Amino acid sequence: MTNRYIDLNTISDLHQFLQFNPPKHPLVSLIEHEASSVTHITGGAFIRAGFYTIACKTVLGNMKYGRGSYDFNNGTLMCIAPGQIVTPGEGFSIERGWSLFFHLDLIYGTELGRKMHEFSFFNYEVDEALHVSEEEEKTLKDCADKIRKEYSQNIDKHTQHLIVSNLSLLLDYFNRYYDRQFYTRSGVNNDLVQQFERLLKGYFASLEKNDLGLPTVSYFAAQLNLSPYYLSDLLQKYTGKTTLEYIHLEIVNNARSLLLGTDSSVSEIAFRLGFEHASHFTKLFKTKTGRSPSEYRKDK
Repeated sequence: MTNRYIDLNTISDLHQFLQFNPPKHPLVSLIEHEASSVTHITGGAFIRAGFYTIACKTVLGNMKYGRGSYDFNNGTLMCIAPGQIVTPGEGFSIERGWSLFFHLDLIYGTELGRKMHEFSFFNYEVDEALHVSEEEEKTLKDCADKIRKEYSQNIDKHTQHLIVSNLSLLLDYFNRYYDRQFYTRSGVNNDLVQQFERLLKGYFASLEKNDLGLPTVSYFAAQLNLSPYYLSDLLQKYTGKTTLEYIHLEIVNNARSLLLGTDSSVSEIAFRLGFEHASHFTKLFKTKTGRSPSEYRKDK
């Protein structure tokens, strides 16, 4: 089959695509999945949604999401941000599960809307999906059911507040369960931290000969087959520093060595570390150390 893109910009588009009745609320919908729900979605379709998705599913087959392909298991949940692309594989079908869909307009102007950027798990890759127990799944489903109850009855001035409040509670539970998952996978995650540290040091060791330029969070995430958000969250949990903070620390440590161990000018050191402009290097160094590179060299 020829690959095709399917854009679902609204909750109404989603219901029409799934051949469901029109949604009871234009900005939010909870769908209970059965094997027959998505039988018309054939493999190879690239589906891009204009709303947030929280999915708890047990499926047959696999689904491509981001860079990889993922096989779902019991209690597996995914959070997908607007604009992400998912691709059901050949033979994909849902055995059971539920999905909650909500548009950004639902939370616009609310406290939840202002802190959505804090829920970085919406930008994780599928291999970083959340695994929960049966009891935890019931807790999440209870929040989702309360949202459905609110939008299914007569809508009044309290409806949006109660929907958003339950949605905020649901996302707070996700934060709790993801925090736990970071620590229960401590062996794997410690290995990833060590791999990252080796990659970071190796990057600067080969920087001059390879002309790589300044390292980016995305570069290291790709090397470790992780999403940038997941890598930064993992490092934050285990070391207290984000990926960018690690990169800046390594830049400054290398700069200190070059300032004290060579006669190279500040500009030469900046270019050697991957900066296109020496002023950017000076600004970063002073921000992290309280002194300019020239002052640091003179004081030592």
